[in-house]
Amino acid sequence: MKVLPEKTIERLSEYRRTLLNCLDEEKTHIYSHELAEIHNITAVQVRRDIMFIGYTSPQRKGYDIRELIKVISKIIDAREAINVAVIGFGHLGKAITAYFVGKRPNLNLVATFDIDPKRTGTSTAGVTCYSIDRLREIITEKEIKIGILTVPPHAAQEMAKALIRAGVKGILNFTSVSISAPDGVYLESYDMITSIEKVAYFVKHKK
Repeated sequence: MKVLPEKTIERLSEYRRTLLNCLDEEKTHIYSHELAEIHNITAVQVRRDIMFIGYTSPQRKGYDIRELIKVISKIIDAREAINVAVIGFGHLGKAITAYFVGKRPNLNLVATFDIDPKRTGTSTAGVTCYSIDRLREIITEKEIKIGILTVPPHAAQEMAKALIRAGVKGILNFTSVSISAPDGVYLESYDMITSIEKVAYFVKHKK
């Protein structure tokens, strides 16, 4: 299958999370309009996404939840597990680590890094924090392919460069500054302030 659009991958990941929750509630089937309502999109968009990945189901019963999870997982998951590291072990880095561990069997958070010697050698959820001086060594040793940046803004670009030099192929940037990455390295940025300002803008227009 060809590479899917970013927004499609985002929606498929969100669908799977919802479907897993449905399984926990012992639900076996779900209709496109139910998924659409949960994700605040149209049923047409849901059906288009699901048809796009080649899944069909008798509409009388809706989509088989277990089967749809399998199809989505086959599309978006890597065949082999990918190792991940968090760079910056402050409050946000610790929170991400605690939340992330065990959420997806094919994504393993195997290391965290920090410049503060008081944090190095500690662990959260069984994940050890290493000195930033050992970044390249540990990334090579543990075959880490994804780095999650939670460092101070002024250090973001230099840390991104260090990750890329060490062989990382994907970066999730949680800092408040824009960073750049060369072709061959996938970069995704999430700025909490921008997201909150976006929400505030639409709240203002709801008055």
